[in-house]
Amino acid sequence: MSTFFIAGTDTGVGKTHATCALLHALRARDLTACGMKPVASGCFDTAEGLRNDDALALQAASSAPMPYEWVNPLALREPVSPHLAAAHAGVEIGLAPLRDAFERLRAVHDAVLVEGVGGWLVPLSRGLMASDIARQWQLPVVLVVGLRLGCLNHALLSARAIATDGCRLVGWIGNRIDPDMAAVDENIATLRQLLPAPCLGVLPHGATPQAAASRLDLTLILE
Repeated sequence: MSTFFIAGTDTGVGKTHATCALLHALRARDLTACGMKPVASGCFDTAEGLRNDDALALQAASSAPMPYEWVNPLALREPVSPHLAAAHAGVEIGLAPLRDAFERLRAVHDAVLVEGVGGWLVPLSRGLMASDIARQWQLPVVLVVGLRLGCLNHALLSARAIATDGCRLVGWIGNRIDPDMAAVDENIATLRQLLPAPCLGVLPHGATPQAAASRLDLTLILE
């Protein structure tokens, strides 16, 4: 069983895209793999209830369709920080129901990828951060670095916070969210030098998750 927490250096860096690429890479190794988004804000109404685009993408990229409530056990309507969306909805976020859904997924898959929300230190409720999911569930962390101006600082601060929280950073993925980024190769080289974990791959701008999966090397985190 392989379980990982997919963290991002910030909001909008492509965590879901990278997680879907990872799912396709795992499936290419003949592993059953599933994505999970424990908490999602910015959800929309459907006949079946609230749904989130990121969670639906993870559900679609997984080996087999799982119940939406397992993939995204807490769906919040407002597109704001989860602690605010939950407060506005009269909901108190706790880890127990999220863990129940995670265990259901883990029982029937070789690999489960748990996608965080926003960056590492996003509040979920009073005294509870998004990072507590990785910390309390003891999940190794893969960090998605959005390759744009400022990514070096965001990536290094995130790596330091992950280590400070007692979690293990096992790899990072570069995501070309800005196709016009200056000195991109030099920035990637700097990240390779300074981040305390190997680069699993760099995802090209505009690639589908299936195509991006071929750019990932999972050897170091699976073996």
